[in-house]
Amino acid sequence: MEPRRTKIKDLLSSAGDGRSVLCKGWVRTKRGNKNVAFIALNDGSTINNIQVVVDTASFDENLLKSITTGSSLAVRGALVVSQGSGQGVEIQASEIELYGTADPETYPLQKKGHTLEFLREIAHLRPRTNTFGAVLRIRHALAFAIHNYFNNKGFVYLHTPLITGSDAEGAGAMFQVTTLDLNDVPKTQEGKVDYSRDFFGKSCNLTVSGQLEGELGATALSEIYTFGPTFRAENSNTPRHLAEFWMIEPEMAFYDLDDNMDLAEDFLKYLISYALEHCADDIAFLNKMYDNELIDRLRFVVDNDFVRLDYTEGIKILMESGHKFEFPVSWGLDLQSEHERYLVEQHFKKPVILTGYPKEIKAFYMKQNDDGKTVRAMDVLFPKIGEIIGGSQREESLEKLSARIAELGIPEKDVWWYLDTRRFGSVPHSGFGLGFERLVLFVTGMSNIRDVIPFPRTPKNAEF
Repeated sequence: MEPRRTKIKDLLSSAGDGRSVLCKGWVRTKRGNKNVAFIALNDGSTINNIQVVVDTASFDENLLKSITTGSSLAVRGALVVSQGSGQGVEIQASEIELYGTADPETYPLQKKGHTLEFLREIAHLRPRTNTFGAVLRIRHALAFAIHNYFNNKGFVYLHTPLITGSDAEGAGAMFQVTTLDLNDVPKTQEGKVDYSRDFFGKSCNLTVSGQLEGELGATALSEIYTFGPTFRAENSNTPRHLAEFWMIEPEMAFYDLDDNMDLAEDFLKYLISYALEHCADDIAFLNKMYDNELIDRLRFVVDNDFVRLDYTEGIKILMESGHKFEFPVSWGLDLQSEHERYLVEQHFKKPVILTGYPKEIKAFYMKQNDDGKTVRAMDVLFPKIGEIIGGSQREESLEKLSARIAELGIPEKDVWWYLDTRRFGSVPHSGFGLGFERLVLFVTGMSNIRDVIPFPRTPKNAEF
């Protein structure tokens, strides 16, 4: 019976017992002499290639000339113990079928050493490189681990809407969704856009967060999480910003701030431990090629208890540190990445969860403390990147929430449904948000967020 295709990852973990195998993939390199050729084949299942040994006398010369970097093959042959170093097994080819060629003169990945900036310009091909193969496998593993973690804890996966009439963050920089003819926009008598003639009968946008809708689910199902794309229309060309990115947002009824912090710490440690265990080869490659402190940094998070620190105390530590910061430090200001990293990397030498922020720099829905000045917010701070999670205990008091909404000038008619959760059976509840790309950035050691999402969406860039 003819063998079925076996993935390279499985072949490399098999014994070289001489059995017949069928392998398919893309050529990474071809070298050799007039008697023998060595083809490195990769199918994306692993960072590692399998070596195909070809007796040139047994194959058509034109076929072998057509096999270049980037071409795709099916190889049948015997899986044997490798005679060379670096791999345990190799394939002694008995039959080669060439699926697709790749012209060496025009194939962009013909040579090694391309910059990450250049690879962003060919995002349709960059997954074929070792770097992006590793990043995308790690991204997949982390996505699976997220669902696995919450499922094992009895959370319900809630699909929150991508099209919304509310702005959870109050950020204002949102992408508008409309079916109106932009060449002939209907106007009211006052000269404003007549949204009553739009598809939804009102102004709508792409969501910046599923949190508010997530709270609706938590007040019925106790514990939910969202995991989906979110959008921000900020004109930011930085290594930390994307216009389209993914968010994980759990919301939990009956959780106070301490419960929220416990969950966030356990969640992050689980995800990083999962990656270290299941993506060891890919992480080792990125550690070698891009960031030789990566594995140590991942272990640093897994092996240390997170410090829980009040914002006021954190400000005091920073002001008394004697360290010269680029941005000023004083009570009432939000912390910058340099401040967060100082607390984590230099002062405590542990991950930090900062709590008790001034209410003026936090969102309207956060529970107010008795001092009237601070809220029960929490930010989880990591080495190298600073904040990785932001969350809070939510304000369950209808009176306090309504007063805060009025204070900020948010029209109550836009959030009446949100306030209903405080009118009918309100409970203490908490939640947080984890930017998925920021997590992948941390776990891979990459330096630009555009390199941890398959097809980055940034200002003036929606090519692929």
